[in-house]
Amino acid sequence: MPTIILKTFFGFVFLTAMTQFTIDLSYQEVAIPITGQSLGALVIACLLGAKVGGLTILLYLLLGGMGLPVFANGGSGWEVFTKGSGGFLYGFLIAGCLTGWLSERWGISNFLKNIAMMGIGTAIILLFGIGHLTGKYGIGKALEYGFYPFWPGAIIKVVIGAILLSIWHQFFVKQ
Repeated sequence: MPTIILKTFFGFVFLTAMTQFTIDLSYQEVAIPITGQSLGALVIACLLGAKVGGLTILLYLLLGGMGLPVFANGGSGWEVFTKGSGGFLYGFLIAGCLTGWLSERWGISNFLKNIAMMGIGTAIILLFGIGHLTGKYGIGKALEYGFYPFWPGAIIKVVIGAILLSIWHQFFVKQ
């Protein structure tokens, strides 16, 4: 039990730290924050597995909802889930649980499998984000503000995540 608490705590700290890496992209006069949140959520899930990784992401979402400023640009509160980025936030939990489950079955020793896990997780996050935006603004605006500006960064984060997982395996798992 103490190990789960420790892993969850350090996972939460890592995910919160990754959120602080923010690039504000101006797209047609709308500020769109591109953060390390999705990268952090997926890497944590792959390293900790479905249960502990999912618990870590859930803790992150709950504490952010309760007012701890852990979301992009120091955002917090339950109203964040109703705004444009809300779908991406709850997509982290679903994607994290799935990628954690995949990592338990596939491991993290194979770079191409790491790319696949990170890619699947990223696709799920984007799907939830676009779905949420579609409900608010329609599919055209959802793609315009929830997909087109993000896909190049998403690909880069998939590759970075796969590299981080491979490095972790090389230095901390492989004996």
